[in-house]
Amino acid sequence: MPEHIEYWGIPDQWGSPNILVYTVMFLAGAILILRFFLRARLWWKIGRPEPRWNKLHIRLYNLIKYAIVQTRVLRQNYPGIMHIALAWSFFIFFLGTALATINTHFIHFLKGNVFSFYKLTLDLFTVVFIVGAVLAIYRRYVTKPDRLTYGPQFTWTLILLIIIVLGGITTESLRLAVEQPVNIAWSPIGGLLAQGFLATGASATALTNLHLWVWLVHLLTAAFTIITLPVGSLLHVLTGPMNIFFTELDRPIGQLSPTPTDRENQPVYVSKLNELSWKQILNGDACTECGRCQDVCPAFAAGYPLNPKELILGIREIFESSKSSNGKSVDQSLLENSKLSKEVLWSCTTCAACITECPVLVDHIDTIVEIRRHLVIEGQIDSELQDALTNLGRYGNSFGQSPRKRAKWTEGFEPPIKDATREPVEYLWFVGDYASYNPALAEMTAKTAKVFNQAGLDFGVMYKGENHAGNDVRRVGEEGLFEMLVEKNLSALQRCNYQTIVTTDPHTYNTLLNEYPFSEPQNILHYSQLLAKLIKDGKLQFSNPQNYQVTYHDPCYLGRYNGIYDDPRFVIKATGCELVEMPRNKDLALCCGAGGGRIWMEEGKVQERPSESRIREAAELAGVQQFIVSCPKDITMYKDAVKTTGHEADLVVKDLIELVLEAL
Repeated sequence: MPEHIEYWGIPDQWGSPNILVYTVMFLAGAILILRFFLRARLWWKIGRPEPRWNKLHIRLYNLIKYAIVQTRVLRQNYPGIMHIALAWSFFIFFLGTALATINTHFIHFLKGNVFSFYKLTLDLFTVVFIVGAVLAIYRRYVTKPDRLTYGPQFTWTLILLIIIVLGGITTESLRLAVEQPVNIAWSPIGGLLAQGFLATGASATALTNLHLWVWLVHLLTAAFTIITLPVGSLLHVLTGPMNIFFTELDRPIGQLSPTPTDRENQPVYVSKLNELSWKQILNGDACTECGRCQDVCPAFAAGYPLNPKELILGIREIFESSKSSNGKSVDQSLLENSKLSKEVLWSCTTCAACITECPVLVDHIDTIVEIRRHLVIEGQIDSELQDALTNLGRYGNSFGQSPRKRAKWTEGFEPPIKDATREPVEYLWFVGDYASYNPALAEMTAKTAKVFNQAGLDFGVMYKGENHAGNDVRRVGEEGLFEMLVEKNLSALQRCNYQTIVTTDPHTYNTLLNEYPFSEPQNILHYSQLLAKLIKDGKLQFSNPQNYQVTYHDPCYLGRYNGIYDDPRFVIKATGCELVEMPRNKDLALCCGAGGGRIWMEEGKVQERPSESRIREAAELAGVQQFIVSCPKDITMYKDAVKTTGHEADLVVKDLIELVLEAL
C-alpha cells in the first residue's frame, strides 16, 4: 500500500532530518515573529489608541471572506484569477505540509487512497500556481499596467516563490523516478517530470543525490522567504489580514468618525504621524500596492494631484522614517510628504470608490477628512471654498441667499405647498440647497412637487426653517459648522409633525440617515425609494409609456454609500424605458466630481472632468438617448458636461422625476 514517507532520500549521516528542518524553520519563524513584533508595536506606540476588538464573529467572517476567499480580489477578472491562483496554491501547500507533519508525529493516515488523493491535490495546485505565476509575469513584464508599483523587490519575491514551488515538485518527481510507486498516476505532474529524469539515463544514486540538493534549496528558500516577510513586498501577507480583521464595524461607510480627542479630551486636528490612530498607520503597512484604488479614483483620472495608493504609501514612508528612529521622530508634518500635500487632500471627492475597491479594506476617506480638519483650522483652503463656508455659517446655504428665498420656487404653486413647521404632514420633504436655490433647478424641483401631488401625497417643506444638511460641510473638514447646521435642522424638525422624511438629494439623504443624532428612530427615504413604493402600491400609474433607451448614473452617496441601486432602476423600467447600463455601473459608477465639497472649490488644472468622462462613457452606448440622474448636483454637472463634450444634441440629461412626470 502506498504511503507517505517523511524525508525520503535524506541520508542517515545527516542525523535526524527532523532536527535540521525544525531548527531551520523554528529560527525562521522566530525571526519573522520578532521582526513583525518590532514593527507592529510601533503602530500602537506611535498611533492614537482605538478599540477594535468588538464583534469578533463579524471580524472572523470578514477575515474568511476577504483574506481567504478574497472576494474583493475577484472583482477584477485577470488580476483576480492571478492572485487567487498564487494565494490559494500556497494555502494548499501550507495545509499539505501541516498534514504531512501530523501524519509523521501523530496520526499515520496518509496511505492508500487518502495518500493518492493528497498527492493529486498537491500536483494540481502546482499547475494552478504555475498558471498564476505566468499571468503575473506577463502582467508585470509585458502589459505593465500603470497602476502597479515596479521595483526589484517584486521581481525577487516572484523568483523566490517560483523556486519554492518548483523545488517542491522537483523533489517529488525525483522520488517518483527512483521508486516508481504503484500510485504514480496520481501525481501527473511529478510523474511527467520523473519520466524526463529517467530519460536522461541517470542512475538511482545520482537522482537521489540531486534530490538531496534540490530539497536543501527548497528548504532554505522557504526559510529565507519567511524571514523576509515583514520587510519585503510580501508584508501585506501579514498586515492585509490584520487590516481586514480590524476594519471599522461600529459606523456605516456613510458616517464619518468624529474629531478625535486626546487624553485631556481636547480635539486633535491631525497633521502629524502620532496624531493618526494606530489603525490608520496599519493602513499604510497593509497596502498591497495593487493600484485598484488609483484606477477607480475620479480625481486621479482627471489629472488632479491625488493618487489614493500613493497617499496611503506616503503614510508608510513617514512611518518607516519614524521606525528607523524607534518611534522618536513622530512630530514630522504629514503635509511635508508630497503624497499628502494640501493640494492632494483637497482633490478628493469622497466618492468612496477607493474604499469599495480595496482588497484589504483600507479606509482612505477618514484619514483625508481628519487632515482636512487641520487645514480648515489653519485656514489653508481656497477662496471659493472659504466663501461657501462663510455663506453656510451666515445664511445656512452655500449660495449666500436669504433663508426666506429658500422656498421661492413654491410661489404660485397650486395647491400651495404645506409648511411642515406649521401643520402636520405625512411626508416632510427636505429639499436641499441646490434644488432650492439654483435657478436652473427650480423647474425640476417644481416637477417633483407636481408628481407628489398627482400621487396624492400629504407632504410639506420647512421653508425658511431648513438649512444645508451639512454632508459636504463635514467632508471638507468643517466639523464645527456641521454641528451647527445639524443643531439648527434638528430644532426645526422638532417643530414639525411628520411620519417620513423624503429628500431628492443623496448627500442630504446620507447625512440624515447616518449622521444626525435623532432622539427617535426615523423613516428616511430618497425620492427614488418613495417613487418605487408609490408605483408598487398603485398610487402612481403611467398612461404615457416612454419608449426611450436610457442609461442611469448611480450617485455616490446613494449607491456606494447606502446601497440603493434597485429602486431607481425599477422606476425607470416602470416608465416604459429600456435601461442600458454603462460599463461602470452600481458600485463601480464613476463619480461626477462634485462630492466632498469639490463643487465649492476652484477647479484648477484638469485633463478631463469626471463628469465629461462619464458623459463620453454614456455616449458610446448604441441607441441611448437619455442620461438619467437622481441627484440635483448631477443635473448641474452633467448638463454642463454634455455641452463641453459636444453631446448636447444626441444625449439628453434628465432627472428621474422628469421621466416619471412625462410618463404620467
